[in-house]
Parts: sequence; C-alpha cells; structure tokens
Amino acid sequence: MVELAIGIILGCCALGAGMAMIAGIGPGIGEGNAVASACEAIGRQPESKGTVTTTMIMGCAIAETTGLYALVIAILLIFVAPRSLVGILMSYIAK
Repeated sequence: MVELAIGIILGCCALGAGMAMIAGIGPGIGEGNAVASACEAIGRQPESKGTVTTTMIMGCAIAETTGLYALVIAILLIFVAPRSLVGILMSYIAK
C-alpha cells in the first residue's frame, strides 16, 4: 500500500514537472515575434536601430523570466517535492 502511494507521489511530481516545462514554449514564441518585429522596424527606419534594439532586448529579457520560473518549478518538483511528500506520508503512517 505504501509503495503504491509513493509511486503515485513520484508520478504526479514528474507529470507536474513536465507540465511546468510546457511554459517554456511561450517565451520562445514571444521572443521570436519580438525579434521579427524589431527586424521589420529597423528595415523600415534604419536610423532607429539603437532604440529598437534596446527595447527588444529588454522585452526579451522580461519574457525569458517566464521560462526560468517554469524551470525552477520543474526542478523543485523533481528533486525537492518527492522527498518532502514521501516524508509527510511516512510520518502520517507512523502515527
């Protein structure tokens, strides 16, 4: 019975980590659109290259934080959560 509960905990943590990494798709698409728009803007007005590039880099940096947060959550779900949840389960069973 305990082995089944531990297996469910590990499986759910792995599933949650995989779902968290789906969030990495959003920043990739957003940054690609930002770079495409910046290239188009620079092509239309080459004299605004500095302003457009600076704004694009700031936007890409902010968009990238979403992917980094997802990565941190996935790492926590893989390495930290199973040990904590199994410990809680074992302390509950010991009572």
